[in-house]
Amino acid sequence: MLGNNHHLAVRKALGAVALSFLLISCATNPVTGVSELSLVDKSWEIKTGAENYPKLRQMSGGDYLADPSVQAYVERIGQTLARASDRDLPYEFVVVNDATPNAWALPGGKIGVHRGLLLTLESEAELAAVLAHEIVHAAARHSAKDYQRSALLQGSIALLGNAVAEDVREDTQKWASYGAKMVTSRYSREAERESDAFGMTYMQRAGYDPQGAVALQQTFVNLSAANDARFATSLFASHPPSQERLQANRAQAQRLPKGGQMGIEAYARAMAQLREAQPAYDSYDQAGQAAAERDYSAAKALIENAIRIEPRESLFYGRLGDIQALQAQPEAALESYQQACKLNPTHYYPYLRLGLTYKRLGVVSKADDALRKSFALLPTQEAQAALAQLSP
Repeated sequence: MLGNNHHLAVRKALGAVALSFLLISCATNPVTGVSELSLVDKSWEIKTGAENYPKLRQMSGGDYLADPSVQAYVERIGQTLARASDRDLPYEFVVVNDATPNAWALPGGKIGVHRGLLLTLESEAELAAVLAHEIVHAAARHSAKDYQRSALLQGSIALLGNAVAEDVREDTQKWASYGAKMVTSRYSREAERESDAFGMTYMQRAGYDPQGAVALQQTFVNLSAANDARFATSLFASHPPSQERLQANRAQAQRLPKGGQMGIEAYARAMAQLREAQPAYDSYDQAGQAAAERDYSAAKALIENAIRIEPRESLFYGRLGDIQALQAQPEAALESYQQACKLNPTHYYPYLRLGLTYKRLGVVSKADDALRKSFALLPTQEAQAALAQLSP
């Protein structure tokens, strides 16, 4: 039989849990107007987004720089929509050099769109629908609320286990770098509905036809029904499409004022060079496969074809350097990696490969310099280990 002291301790622990919930402040969600629990404040959201944004961009192929006009176009549309949102955040929009069709948002308004998704869209209104949807995820604090649910659970368990009233806010330290999880985790159905509905409102405010969101969701439903593997492992993993969402978008479009731009021709012009360069990226992917199969001759021919089509792409020179390194041609690989660094000086990978190649050749000072640049952009274990080996 349990003693009175144990029951008293449990009652105190439960009371502490209840008190912790009462002490947590509430705030009105600026998007929905609903009063909600608020474990973390705006400064936490901005700090978390700012800390994780560069890392996620590095891990997604780096920023897409081959055609700077594409980045400028997406940024302009994103900022137009951001001004129509219900929350003032330091919004940023970047195109990352990843072929998988995806888009994501971090707390604080840091938003990424993959190169592969841009090739799937057909109009400026569809792009606006993607960006507005991600803006709502940030503005409505969807990722922050996911964090809060986990933090509340962690905090409550700690309180019950120790019978000590601790401020749950202290657990925020454990979640400082979970940006990648935010991107890959599936949002709740409620969060997706909110982002669809309020995103369409932002589109209308910014001058876009909300029918673009209907067309976008129809495309996603079609691709999902066709079991398109590209989407199953990327966009659909965190933003699952459904007939329910499609019908909800149609109903929301009927409630909003008619009109607004679709921007089909404008989008076609903005993406013309990217679409023209798509065969180069296909060759890039095929070169990677050929190299994995140790068919280095075919791999080199494929990547050289990619470079002929799009000579401004850093990724292509990085892969050429990898192939040359596999062929035991370190001097040629150095030239390729140097060109990759020149074309995209903000991506960690070519600096990493450049540094490792210099290290193999015994050029210590240049190896150290390149590896440190790589590590500063993305602190990988490979760069850290190589730098440790270079230290006297």
